[in-house]
Amino acid sequence: MQSETVTLAPAFTFFPTLKPPNKTLIFHKISVLIITFLAYASFHASRKPPSIVKSVLGPTIESNSSTTQASLDPLNSNSSSTDTGWAPFDGPEGPHRLGELDLAFLSAYSVGMYFAGHVGDRIDLRLFLVFGMIGSGLFTVGFGLGYWFDVHLLWYFLGVQIVCGLFQSIGWPCVVAVVGNWFGKEKRGLIMGVWNSHTSVGNIIGSVVASGVLEFGWGWSFVVPGILVILVGGFVFFFLVVSPGDLGFEAAGKEIEMNENGNGVVNLEKVETEEAVLLETEDSDPSAPIGFLEAWRLPGVAPFAFCLFFSKLVAYTFLYWLPFYIRHTAVAGVNLSHKTAGILSTIFDIGGVFGGILAGYISDAIEARAITSIAFLSLSVPALVLYRVYGSISMFASITLMSLSGLLVNGPYSLITTAVAADLGTQDLIKGNSRALATVTAIIDGTGSVGGALGPVLAGYISTRGWNSVFFMLIASIFCASLFLIRIVRSEIKTKLNEGKWQWTSFMQH
Repeated sequence: MQSETVTLAPAFTFFPTLKPPNKTLIFHKISVLIITFLAYASFHASRKPPSIVKSVLGPTIESNSSTTQASLDPLNSNSSSTDTGWAPFDGPEGPHRLGELDLAFLSAYSVGMYFAGHVGDRIDLRLFLVFGMIGSGLFTVGFGLGYWFDVHLLWYFLGVQIVCGLFQSIGWPCVVAVVGNWFGKEKRGLIMGVWNSHTSVGNIIGSVVASGVLEFGWGWSFVVPGILVILVGGFVFFFLVVSPGDLGFEAAGKEIEMNENGNGVVNLEKVETEEAVLLETEDSDPSAPIGFLEAWRLPGVAPFAFCLFFSKLVAYTFLYWLPFYIRHTAVAGVNLSHKTAGILSTIFDIGGVFGGILAGYISDAIEARAITSIAFLSLSVPALVLYRVYGSISMFASITLMSLSGLLVNGPYSLITTAVAADLGTQDLIKGNSRALATVTAIIDGTGSVGGALGPVLAGYISTRGWNSVFFMLIASIFCASLFLIRIVRSEIKTKLNEGKWQWTSFMQH
């Protein structure tokens, strides 16, 4: 088992009362959720500064100074000053260079994700996670130091972003694998929907912190979140327990149902015979790490991975460009300040918190992850159109439509990266393999991160032609994401109808 190679966190040596039987399984489950929540929230907080400083580093714009602006932008009534920019991002090619920064980070992140999941299934997840957090924090701080050392070299910023992306790629496979170790499939969608709000919470914290210190110099917008992720990494080192078995509890995720005679029956996934044959071996070892190509061949992994490619393209375009878009798009005829634009962008993430929870709850209630995902994707198209057309009419319209867009865009993104990945990484077809979850998670989110890398850089180039073109790209991506789920949706509908389980009364009783 994986727990044989794991060392227990130091806190359990200093505080023996944290061990069973003094503390129950429920206590440790809640502790794991909180610790991993804080860990990945800090990752996302340190990932947010590039989007906040884009409008400071990029090309100059003139802001209107008027009584109307002062009332609309109470955080900075002196926002009539002209932005000066920061070489090499302040020229006409500035948006392109800023997009290349996003590409450098997210490309390294997506490539590193595949290796991180492979390594994570083979070593101590706690130490590996801490290693990623400290490295990520140090290089986030390193980017900010360019402000005080007056660095204007593009290669420096690209290099820092590449290395930082590699360290950041360690986080997601680790935290999902740890949570998957502690929780079975029962209400997994809802639990992970709530837990996955760390992404949006981290974005909100990062936006508020980076925007709040921006007036002291853009370097602080990187240094403070970078220090934060290092400090949380120390907390993870001392307290995180990777698996229930490390404390003597029974491992979660044994999907056994009881039949009428009281005998245990394995609840096998409904898969095609030829797919099942690919992974069945008589002498399979549940403690042996699953192969990378073997994980790709698991039913459902490839369709959801490519769906996430396009879903994450949309989500990450908003993550990295929304503050810039708000800054350069007048609301009620007024350009907002850097600080206000950064803080206002958190509305999208607040909507995302509710979107992830709602998608998780619905998918648990109807027991259909793909149907839930495609419903959110379909509804997000009119939401984005409405936000683009009417979001600039007033502050109320902007906030309302931005939050609705965040709810619908982040819903399927959250569901696929958590509950779906955990379902696929612990499905019965693997025959109890306890060391496949990080690999499957890395494949799904790594493929999604390739799309996440492509979206922001495309936005950087396309935005010079107008923001309508950017929104068209986002809508086209949502359409492509839906196509990859059609086969699974048909299978889910057919299964529910055949089993007679899909009824409105059961949904209401849930």
